[in-house]
Parts: sequence; structure tokens; C-alpha cells
Amino acid sequence: MGDSKIGTVGALSLSVVSSVSIVICNKALISTLGFTFATTLTSWHLLVTFCSLHVALWMKLFEHKPFDPRAVMGFGILNGISIGLLNLSLGFNSVGFYQMTKLAIIPCTILLETLFFRKRFSRSIQFSLTILLLGVGIATVTDLQLNLLGSVLSLLAVFTTCIAQIMTNTIQKRFKVSSTQLLYQSCPYQALTLFIVGPFLDGLLTNQNVFAFNYTPQVLVFIVLSCLISVSVNFSTFLVIGKTSPVTYQVLGHLKTCLVLTFGYVLLHDPFNWRNIVGILIALVGMILYSYFCSMESQQKTAESSTQLSQAKESESDPLIGVENGSDGLASKGPIWSSNKDLQA
Repeated sequence: MGDSKIGTVGALSLSVVSSVSIVICNKALISTLGFTFATTLTSWHLLVTFCSLHVALWMKLFEHKPFDPRAVMGFGILNGISIGLLNLSLGFNSVGFYQMTKLAIIPCTILLETLFFRKRFSRSIQFSLTILLLGVGIATVTDLQLNLLGSVLSLLAVFTTCIAQIMTNTIQKRFKVSSTQLLYQSCPYQALTLFIVGPFLDGLLTNQNVFAFNYTPQVLVFIVLSCLISVSVNFSTFLVIGKTSPVTYQVLGHLKTCLVLTFGYVLLHDPFNWRNIVGILIALVGMILYSYFCSMESQQKTAESSTQLSQAKESESDPLIGVENGSDGLASKGPIWSSNKDLQA
């Protein structure tokens, strides 16, 4: 149990550090150096991630485990589409509305998991998530300029992102594959999807051609650095969702947003006002409550499991009970991936 918790904390820490690092690197690349081709850059990230995993496989750092190729292809393409739609959403909406789109991912994920996987989220968890979303909303949402195309793109982005993140969790449990094995197999499909649509989307959003850009040595250094950090970002994303849940990953995403805002103010002297400070503090309270309630419910669940196990052992002393009930000794279990992993964060 201790190793599992250490592994989860390590995955969460890696995700935070790598994500904040790549935001800083990409901010320099886009804002300072003028390389605004986000979707094409993401396709390069995935290509480098796949190459690095191929080297890791060659060095026998993990084992290749093929499974349902249709599931892998569908998952990879869906992931690529969700990234493209999020970039389009940012391009066709105000920054405030884009932040609202990102906030909508948590309630949407909870709704889908409740409807299709029959997960139950306690009132305590719901309360802590509400405080978190309120805080992030206050800190990041500035203007809400609506337009029809932008709204439709945002809805599609939220839906595809939720499905992709739920699939990340369920595929790992259903086919008993690790985050590395899933990432290795799905990476080529994600990269190919974005490689094909990237230049078109970026041209649509920036009115510039990615192939006609002036690639100075400084730009190339930052692109290579961004690609290298992305290996850690992609790996930690799959690792976190596999070890916890899609909802926990979204909570972690909002923590990163608060850290990036704070970092921007402290080191880069970005504009910062009382709304940002109050919002970040409220969001942090929500995150602390969420972690606390998850931990408490996880302990309660573990205690209940051990009680049931001891009761099951006691009942084994009377084999006639199983025969009378027509049982063949095998418990009727649901699929392992449908259990509420949110409580094990």
C-alpha cells in the first residue's frame, strides 16, 4: 500500500513539474519568438515521445503488450482530435471563455462516469470540486465573449477530452496494460492525426505557414527543449490517470494553472490583481479538501474490504453454504476498470 501511495505521489509530482516547465518553454516559444503553431508543435511532441519510448523498449525498460488494435487506433485518433479541438477552441474564443471550457471538463467527466460507469461521487467530493472550480473561475475567467462557432468547438472539445481521458483509465484496467504500454501503442495514431491536421489548423488560426517560418537557432533550441519536456508530460498524464482517475487528473490540471499564474507573477512580472490571488487561494482550499476527502474515503473503502475478506474466510469453514446457494466458488465480479479509482487518489 505504501509503495502504491509513493508511486501516485511521484506521478502527480512529475506531472506538475513537467507541465509547468513546458508551459514556460512554450510561452517563450510562442510569445517571445513568435512560433505560434501549437497543433503542429504538439504533433512533434508526440513523435519525439514515440521515438523515446521505442528506444526504451529496445533497452527493455518496459515490455511491449499488444492488445485490441481497433481500441488503440480509436483511442489514439480521438486523443489527437481532442487536442486539435482544444486549440481551435482557444483560437475562436476569448481566453476567458476558453478557461470556462476547461472548467466544464470536470462536471462533464463526472456526469459521463455516473451515467455510463455508475460511479458514485460523495457529497464531500462534489463540495470540494465546487470550491475548486469556483476558485479557478475567479482566478482565470476574465471575459465571456460568446460566438456560435466558438461555442460549438468548445462543446466538442470538452466532450472529446472527457471521453479520451475516461478511455485512458478504462483501457489500462480492461486490458491490464501499463501507462507506458498504452502510450507507446497510441502515440503513432495521435501524432499522425495532428501531423495531418496541424498545419491546416495552425494556418487557419494564425494566417501563417508553418513551413515558411524562419527557424533561427534559438527557435530550434526551444522546439527541441519543448519536445524533450513533452515526453515527461505525456508519460505522466497516462501515469496519473492510470493510477488515480480522470477527475483527479483534471484537479491536478487546475493546480498547474494556479502554479503557472503564480510563477508568471513572481518571475515574469505578469499582471496580477486581487481576483487572481483570491481565486488561487479558494482553489487551493478546494484541492486540499478534495485530497482529504479522497484519502478518508479510500481508507474507509480499504477497511470495508478487509472486513468483507475476513467474513469471507469465516464462511469458507462451512462449504455446505456455497453448495446450497448453487455457487461454484467463483465470485461474480464486475470489470475491474469500472471501480471508483477516484477514491484512491
